[in-house]
Amino acid sequence: MNDFFTKGEKKVLFSLYRRLIQSAGDSIFLKDCQKLKKHLIKAAECNKLQRNNFGMNPVIRDLQTAVIVSEEIGMKGSCLIGIMLHEIVKGGILKIDSVQSEFGDDVASIIKGLVKTNELYAKSPAIESENFRNLLLSFAEDMRVILIMIADRVNIMRQIKDTDNDDDRLKVAYEAAYLYAPLAHKLGLYKLKSELEDLSLKYTQRDTYYLIKEKLNQTKASRDKYIASFIDPINKMVKEAGLQFDIKGRTKSIHSIWQKMQKQKTSFEGIYDLFAIRIILDSDPDPAKEKQECWQVYSIITDMYQPNPKRLRDWLSIPKSNGYESLHITVMGPEGRWVEVQIRTRRMDEIAERGLAAHWRYKGVKGETGLDEWLTSVREALENAESDSMKVMDQFKMDLYEDEVFVFTPKGDLFKLAKGATVLDFAFHIHSKLGCKCIGAKVNGKNAQIKQKLNSGDQVEITISNTQTPKQDWLNIVTTSKARTKIRQALKEMAARQHDFAKETLERKFKNRKLEYDEATMMRLIKRLGFKNVTEFYQSIADGGLDVNGLLDKYVEQQKRDNDPHDEITYRSAEGYNLQAIQEETTSKEDVLVIDQNLKGLDFKLAKCCNPIYGDDVFGFVTVAGGIKIHRIDCPNAGQMHERFGYRIVKARWAGKSQGTQYPITLRVVGHDDIGIVTNITSIISKENGITLRSIGIESNDGLFAGTLTVMLSDTGRLEALIKKLRTIKGVKQVSRN
Repeated sequence: MNDFFTKGEKKVLFSLYRRLIQSAGDSIFLKDCQKLKKHLIKAAECNKLQRNNFGMNPVIRDLQTAVIVSEEIGMKGSCLIGIMLHEIVKGGILKIDSVQSEFGDDVASIIKGLVKTNELYAKSPAIESENFRNLLLSFAEDMRVILIMIADRVNIMRQIKDTDNDDDRLKVAYEAAYLYAPLAHKLGLYKLKSELEDLSLKYTQRDTYYLIKEKLNQTKASRDKYIASFIDPINKMVKEAGLQFDIKGRTKSIHSIWQKMQKQKTSFEGIYDLFAIRIILDSDPDPAKEKQECWQVYSIITDMYQPNPKRLRDWLSIPKSNGYESLHITVMGPEGRWVEVQIRTRRMDEIAERGLAAHWRYKGVKGETGLDEWLTSVREALENAESDSMKVMDQFKMDLYEDEVFVFTPKGDLFKLAKGATVLDFAFHIHSKLGCKCIGAKVNGKNAQIKQKLNSGDQVEITISNTQTPKQDWLNIVTTSKARTKIRQALKEMAARQHDFAKETLERKFKNRKLEYDEATMMRLIKRLGFKNVTEFYQSIADGGLDVNGLLDKYVEQQKRDNDPHDEITYRSAEGYNLQAIQEETTSKEDVLVIDQNLKGLDFKLAKCCNPIYGDDVFGFVTVAGGIKIHRIDCPNAGQMHERFGYRIVKARWAGKSQGTQYPITLRVVGHDDIGIVTNITSIISKENGITLRSIGIESNDGLFAGTLTVMLSDTGRLEALIKKLRTIKGVKQVSRN
């Protein structure tokens, strides 16, 4: 036990344990606490629990995660016991049957889900793309497992700020942004979602993160002053209306500001809606009363400030599927600035902060229909073994982030679909058979094609024809994963029927010609004719693209070729030789790609998207053709590559010294248009040894200039020296590398 915890960890251990017990309250019985403690001590003493890649103590890590689950998500009891015991079960120290008899089915169910997802991670703290399907299927078995996994990822992201393990931190950070943040968003955990996104940006784009953070600190005083002037009259009027409330200004997250800068292609100074005002009412929990008071506050604010009708978001009338309820409006505040105002009650605010766990508590039920529907659609998409993992992953992420549209049937039944859903999506959403026979619809009484997109409030009556069958191009019309899965299944069944017909036709022709059918000969012929597989071959016969009589002539020819032993030996030995050569070449590579001027026999190119040069921190990306492209760590496409193709990324580093090779670098220069600015820039470059100016383009507008320079140089040392010198030129405000 003494060896298992460091001195610092022992202090943290007791502090966290007290905090968890206090937070859990009476949701965990004293006898369960004692049994839990006994198992943890036994596990620590037998030294079978493993630290992860960051050296985190598993017991401390689980305690930290349990505190987040209890305090920030609001789940207690079984969840907390499950978190604390799952490592012991995973390590084989405690059997799941013993857990079931000691702590009950609920705890055992949670542990099964956690152990299953942990096995997918194995020793690596980040998942590979091919495990994605299995991971989500594990999540979907018990929705509480999703919440625990999100809390665990938040915990890891908080703890790894000082780690030396940069590679794994980068993987974990990318995964937090593309998998866990959207999961948290869908489940209504907006606070944790923002924290995951901010920390991910901090670890993957450190300079960007701290630049925005510093700018926010610099503008805090003026922002606070503006918020106070905006809030003051609202405060007064809402008090006069006799309502009890809190009102506060909330600065938007660093990640959301960065996203706006990217989307609007502007600097920090160009972003005006850096904050939102939140009004939280202390209303009675009666739904009618809550809505009435929220709309009353809406009326007060819009009488005072001009609203933007296009930016009204009403989640009071129809809440989001994750239980989120709020009224969002954007109004024109003092100085002509748009300000977002969120109006909600105390109950709604807790659901907004803590997500579905709070929603369940208020509803008094264990499940939540909207989430169950969503998880069912996830499961349907993932269980289709024929689907491409990456396509499923992309679609899943789209489903997570998409807003919803609400569509009515002619009878007035309300259905919830992802934004962008078409008539065909709606048909498949109601029933697969209806989707397969759909030829159009009447939308609000008017005829509509199957590809027409639906809007909230549309009333849709599907039109069918018994002669209609699913088409391949339908996959381009639908946007929901459920419809896409059902279409693929229907096409597959149709293809299977066509293949059976083609096979029968072929067998009949063989009998007519009195030919003996040999499977091996036919397989060789199919390969020689250029078909990728037997399915494609039979499809060609069914479509009429392949003449069966001509095929039989080629089959006879193939038989003759196979019976000539000389041809067989020559053909096979060449094929074997090539295969061996390829194997030797691929297996001799090391995991770490060393980029060196003298490196021979390795096909690599420098990526044009980020133009890496000697000295940059880089990584290699294995292309489809088998070559390797070298990218900078901060390449604008790095996130997408890690996210979608993590298994194709290899380590890379520069070796030796820069030996005269020159690389093209593009610099962006911005500043005041002083006299002779271009002369000063070109003069500095011409005086630098080993740097050549290839092109320069500068545009001036209203006393400001912006331009790009392309220079040839050998390494990052020379580049940094040049950038420093350019920044000293009078009038130059900013020099950055593109």
